[in-house]
Amino acid sequence: MSILKFLKLATAARGNPAASEFAFRAKVLNWLDEQKAMAEAEIAGTTFAVTKKVTRKNAEGESIRVDAPRKVRKGWFTDANGKMFFQIRYGNKPLEFAKGMNAVEVENLADVPVIIGSIIDAINAGELDPQLNAARDARRANFKAKKAA
Repeated sequence: MSILKFLKLATAARGNPAASEFAFRAKVLNWLDEQKAMAEAEIAGTTFAVTKKVTRKNAEGESIRVDAPRKVRKGWFTDANGKMFFQIRYGNKPLEFAKGMNAVEVENLADVPVIIGSIIDAINAGELDPQLNAARDARRANFKAKKAA
């Protein structure tokens, strides 16, 4: 009697999770979490530091992985009139929340974490999926596919 008869066999293909819309959503959510932590640190008056792994040579000339500081750009800014805004940027373009609206007006720095929390909830609910997919597709259009040899 065959052992394989007792197994539930199926046809499956492993997808590329990095190419999915959920991976892009996760990337934006990670960036928003970082922005929220940075805003909370600035409100508390503490420094905010993020590190990344880089390869460096040690004294013996061996390549080793070490943590190095990574620059994080603020998602909020103040315009010439003194109003504060928060934007999500992908590449060098701001993401539109609604037609022609690419920023959220914020009263003061203390409200930035609350605004970011609301945006995170909206992304988790799928409210910004069309805008995120459009931004991802526009960015992908800038890159040419590699030609097969």
